[in-house]
Amino acid sequence: MNNPVTRAATLLKEHRESIDRLDAILVYTLGERFKHTQAVGKLKAEHELPPSDPSREAAQIARLEELAKEADLDPDFAKAFLNFIIQEVIRHHKKHQN
Repeated sequence: MNNPVTRAATLLKEHRESIDRLDAILVYTLGERFKHTQAVGKLKAEHELPPSDPSREAAQIARLEELAKEADLDPDFAKAFLNFIIQEVIRHHKKHQN
């Protein structure tokens, strides 16, 4: 018998399993992204380039806002998320320059 409570519990479990998989994808994706930004930071330090690139950052934010709209994700959230990542990357780049 498949009563509504049992069906809801099954659906909840399936949604949570998907969320858990997506969380893992996000963590591994961020890890891969930061490997590349660390390499960029080292290159910038070796060549005495500034740790931030405001024009690139602005372009990336605009690009991400468009992607967020296409993905039906709140663009303000996407912008805030990318700004957080950018600030963390800049912090890492500054560490390489010291």
